[in-house]
Order: sequence, then structure tokens, then C-alpha cells
Amino acid sequence: MKAIVNVFLKTGVLDSQGKAVHHALDSLGFDSVSDVRVGKQIILKLDETDKEKAMNNVTTMCEELLANTVIEDYNIELV
Repeated sequence: MKAIVNVFLKTGVLDSQGKAVHHALDSLGFDSVSDVRVGKQIILKLDETDKEKAMNNVTTMCEELLANTVIEDYNIELV
């Protein structure tokens, strides 16, 4: 089983990397982009067959290590 974890800054948290990318895109002529938010994606290969147990384990991983839950949100997709 594979878990795909997307981690991104919470709404209202300044995304300086996103602002830099937005500025660069604008300077390259991509003026139709109104905002950019940059996050990270973590792909985990799990030796687990029980989806509920896998989801619980990955959620714990996110809460304890993969995401800074003070300023970041995350979502998990199991495939």
C-alpha cells in the first residue's frame, strides 16, 4: 500500500516561497497566475494491508513528524 501525504501552509500563514515563485512567474510573462502556494508531497510505501490501520499510522506520522501542525495542514491519500 502507498500513502501520499500533501503538506501545505495553513490559510493566513505567509508563504514566502510561494510569493517568490509568483514573482518569478510574473516576470516570465505568466500574468494570469493570481496566487501561488508551495507545499510538499511525501510518498510512503507501507507494508500494511489494513486501510484503517494504515490511515491511523500515517496520521500519527504526520502529527508527530511530517507536518508542523501549528502552521501546516495535510491530507492523506491511500492507494
